[in-house]
Amino acid sequence: MKKRLLSGVKPTGSPHIGNYFGAMRQFVTLQEEYDAFIMIADYHALNLIKNKKEMQENIFNIALDYLAIGLDPKKVTIFQQSDISEHTELTWIFDTIITIPYLMRAHAYKDAEAKNKEINVGTFNYPVLMAADILLYDPEIVPVGQDQKQHVEYARDIALKFNNIFEEIFKTPESLIMKDVAVVPGTDGQKMSKSYKNTIPLFGTDEEIKKSVMRIVTDSKEAKDPKDPNTCNIFALHKLFLNPKELSSLEDRYKNGDISYKESKEMLYQEILDLVRPMRDRREMYKNNPDMVREILKNGAEVAKEIAKKKMEKVREVIGVKI
Repeated sequence: MKKRLLSGVKPTGSPHIGNYFGAMRQFVTLQEEYDAFIMIADYHALNLIKNKKEMQENIFNIALDYLAIGLDPKKVTIFQQSDISEHTELTWIFDTIITIPYLMRAHAYKDAEAKNKEINVGTFNYPVLMAADILLYDPEIVPVGQDQKQHVEYARDIALKFNNIFEEIFKTPESLIMKDVAVVPGTDGQKMSKSYKNTIPLFGTDEEIKKSVMRIVTDSKEAKDPKDPNTCNIFALHKLFLNPKELSSLEDRYKNGDISYKESKEMLYQEILDLVRPMRDRREMYKNNPDMVREILKNGAEVAKEIAKKKMEKVREVIGVKI
């Protein structure tokens, strides 16, 4: 049997190519190797979104996005967190065995505190909900970036503490650190991020993608001047799309002063379109068939619910509330 994998994605906005190369495309490969569960973490998104219409649109759109990149509902269980009430029930039970100082170690809390933000209880308590998200399904593997490893460490700690206090019923999952994950530069050379406003949209129109590409920051060298590919923001993005032979040829053109930044941007624009057009077409197909998307989420919720329900029956038994 395949090992089980679980990952959650917050429905908090439109993806950019940094999201795709940084995480999304890996799930297309992982669905072949694992019994994969992909959860739309809508309750986590409540920490950021307080608007009904925006939340509904974001949930639907994130489902479209992941189906568009190639997740196969016959191979992966895609479901909404809010459809499985056991997530919040298990969170409360975990809340009773952990301490406030323990939660104060969480990166998100410390970051918010450092910025003097008024921190809501959901932000403070989100590692516990995340632990419940994971442990309900007994996954062996949780794929995360290096900066998210603490999420899995919290889940492991809480599982071990529960098992020690009551009975050993939770598996301790392992992190799958995506070592080959690309850190994708944005249009200004910093890491591509919505907070830096330097993104290239994954599912934007041709014009939106072109506009983003054309604003990539360069130096002032003329077309015939030799250029350093190692310091060029455009060339850094070419690396995501070109094979080694193509990249070597382009590198020679840079060093020989045989290409302008404008031409390099136009090449990159075409490379992005070649990648996104098939995905964009698939996304449009799903968008035009919303009942199909709802059915996929409904079927996924049924599979997830059955697993979560059995786990919670065991939890209730060992904590003593079932008499």
